[in-house]
Amino acid sequence: MNHPVVSEAEWLAARRRHLLRENDLRRQLDDLRRQRRELPWMAVIKAYSFFGAQGRQTLVDLFGNCSQLVVQHFMFAPEWEEGCVGCSFQADHVDAAFVHLQHHDVAFAAVARAPWPKLDAFRRRMGWKFHWVSSYGSDFNRDFSVSFQPQELTDGPVFYNFEDQYLASEEMPGISVFLRDSDGVIYRTYSAYGRGTELLVGAYSYLDLTPKGRNETGPAFDLTDWVRLHDRYELPVAPVCCYRR
Repeated sequence: MNHPVVSEAEWLAARRRHLLRENDLRRQLDDLRRQRRELPWMAVIKAYSFFGAQGRQTLVDLFGNCSQLVVQHFMFAPEWEEGCVGCSFQADHVDAAFVHLQHHDVAFAAVARAPWPKLDAFRRRMGWKFHWVSSYGSDFNRDFSVSFQPQELTDGPVFYNFEDQYLASEEMPGISVFLRDSDGVIYRTYSAYGRGTELLVGAYSYLDLTPKGRNETGPAFDLTDWVRLHDRYELPVAPVCCYRR
């Protein structure tokens, strides 16, 4: 790599200058998070029905004993044989955080349009433990602007990520956050789509610290340049362990 190599004093000076910018950004992010918590809420009036390992469930059921719920809008159309690579990349980060979320009054569920048998088979293949339900036959995905009819895409534009735009896929990613108050009323408090969901992908936080960064250099210039379903990565001939006695 063609990169400047400097003395320790120069390295420390450059790092300190960059630290000032990092600290300033953290303060801005703290303020942005506060503003997010102050956004208005919208009551969810429609009754939604899902199907999963526990049978038929409503949106209320997805909360369990928690008052807050995070939903991953998972790209998995009924006719697909497996889930979206990017959504799976995000989902790979859920199980480790799940126990901490539950103990902080936050439930999690992934929702996709594929029928439950397909979702369950894919979930088992991936080794995921988190709550996943099918919205097959429900308006949930359409109402939250993550699923579209082929004719809608042809006629385009469609409403996604809070604006009208032309899309190539009938399924799109997103997250939505809900709160259930003491009277049982459910409110939609937040939604994010596209790159707005990256904050939930911990692997990116590690990559962003490295010299090569995300290294998404083409042909798509996004995660599809390198991310695979985690059982599709090519393994070395012999396992390599970083730890040596």
